[in-house]
Amino acid sequence: MANQRPFKPRPIVPANNQNQANRQNGRRPEKENPHRINDEITAPQVRVVGDNVEPNLVLPIREAIRLADEMELDLIEISPKAEPPVCRIADYQKFLYQQKKKAKEIKAKQTKVVIKEIRFGPQTDDHDYNFKLKHAENFLKEGAKVKAYVFFRGRSIVFKEQGEILLLRFATDLEEIAKVEVMPALEGKKMNMILAPKGKK
Repeated sequence: MANQRPFKPRPIVPANNQNQANRQNGRRPEKENPHRINDEITAPQVRVVGDNVEPNLVLPIREAIRLADEMELDLIEISPKAEPPVCRIADYQKFLYQQKKKAKEIKAKQTKVVIKEIRFGPQTDDHDYNFKLKHAENFLKEGAKVKAYVFFRGRSIVFKEQGEILLLRFATDLEEIAKVEVMPALEGKKMNMILAPKGKK
C-alpha cells in the first residue's frame, strides 16, 4: 500500500474549450445545437407551445422542463427574444429534421434572377432593332430581366441623346410585357436601362 500512487482527479475541461480538447485527442469536435434545449434554457419562465399543450401556457422553466419530461420530449427555445421566450415541446431530432426540410423547400422555391443583355449602337438600323426587340420579348416571356444598353465607341458619345431616345422607344415597344426598372442612365461609354417582366394578371 505504501507504493500506491495518490489519486489525481481528471481535470475539468471548460465547455468552450471542449472542441479544442477533442481536436487534440484526435476526436471530431461536436457541433453546437442551434437552439437552447432543456437545462440550457436560462429564462425564469417561458411560453410553452406544442401538440397537446394548452394555448397561452406560461410556466416557470422548471415546470416546463418537467412537463416535457413527462411527455418524453424536449423543451426547445424557438423564440428567445420574445417576452417571455417561446419554447416548443417536441422531439429535438425530429424538430431539426423538419427545420432543415423547410429550409430546403424555401430554397428550391427561390428562383434565380436571370439578366439578359441586349446591345445597341447609337445608330442602330430598323432591321437590327427589330431583331433585338424579338429577342428581348422572348427573354421577358421566359421570366428574365433585360439589360438594354447603347455602347458609344470613340466620338459617337456625341449621340448620347439619340441613344436615350432609342432605349425609351425600346421600353415603349415592350410596355405590354415589361416595366422599366432602371431608367436610361449613362455610365462611362454605356447608357443602360433595365426592364423587368410584368407579373401575370
